[in-house]
Amino acid sequence: MKSTHNKQTTPTPNQPLLKRRLKTKPALTVMAILLLGNLFWFILWLWPSNDRGDEEIVATVDGDDITKQQWLAKMEELYGKETLQDIVNEAVMEKAAKKYDIEVTDEEIDLEFAMMGLNQEATTLEHLTEEQTRQQIRSQLILEKVLSKDIIIEDEQVATYYKENEALYNISTAYRTSAIYLASEEEAQTVAQELANGSDFAVLAREQSTDSASASLGGDIGYITATQESIDPAIRKVVGSLQVGETSEPIQLEGGRFALVHLSEIREGQSFTFEDVKGHIERELAIEQIAADVAPEAFWSEFNTTWFYDETKK
Repeated sequence: MKSTHNKQTTPTPNQPLLKRRLKTKPALTVMAILLLGNLFWFILWLWPSNDRGDEEIVATVDGDDITKQQWLAKMEELYGKETLQDIVNEAVMEKAAKKYDIEVTDEEIDLEFAMMGLNQEATTLEHLTEEQTRQQIRSQLILEKVLSKDIIIEDEQVATYYKENEALYNISTAYRTSAIYLASEEEAQTVAQELANGSDFAVLAREQSTDSASASLGGDIGYITATQESIDPAIRKVVGSLQVGETSEPIQLEGGRFALVHLSEIREGQSFTFEDVKGHIERELAIEQIAADVAPEAFWSEFNTTWFYDETKK
């Protein structure tokens, strides 16, 4: 039987699931804004009140005051709508889980969390806390389960897919890595000395690294593996020899640049059996039969959802 929220189509055979990601357009598409957004709402809700209220001074510039109201208004302008949308979506998915008797176990969240290293789209998760990431995975799984609850996938289809794509479920060890890229060995040695004298790696990355993208993140280049072709071979080699919290000596990269590499976390590789991933494959094969993009917003009316940014009320 087909879900009332979808239209069945024939999925492309043998195309890796992690290459042809879900058509659900769910929480993963907005995760990149959550870290800053959550900070905004934390400040908005928990800031202690006092008699001065919104006129409280939070900064001064050459004698001119910046008030709490100005600050929060700017944060709301930058992050408010997207953050509120995500909070509403999480609440809607929890309501959907209760209505449709959907259960998401810790084991399922653990599996998806471990498998994110296989999914290039999961790079948006790299700068969220583990708790934030797990909550987003939970909302994602609820959405998938609601959408696929009436789609039947035969055991033979699942077994065939696993057999043909078993290598996908052997996950390499991943290293959470930061790097400071420098134009010359002399510059790299200078930065190495600053680190030895107690300077902070992230601060120096922002100030000195020639790679603007990673520099803006304090040098963070995410999780890398020993076989990841998009990462310079010298970095892949040295990171495997570091201890967590250790920084390398200057290393030469392809093209003549140099880098200092810092290891902050190791995520050990895992291999998953058919029984481990059977439910995961079954759900994704079912989702592949949904023709249209479906986001949590599609369920807002079902749960009488209203919000501050409702255009129909303006």
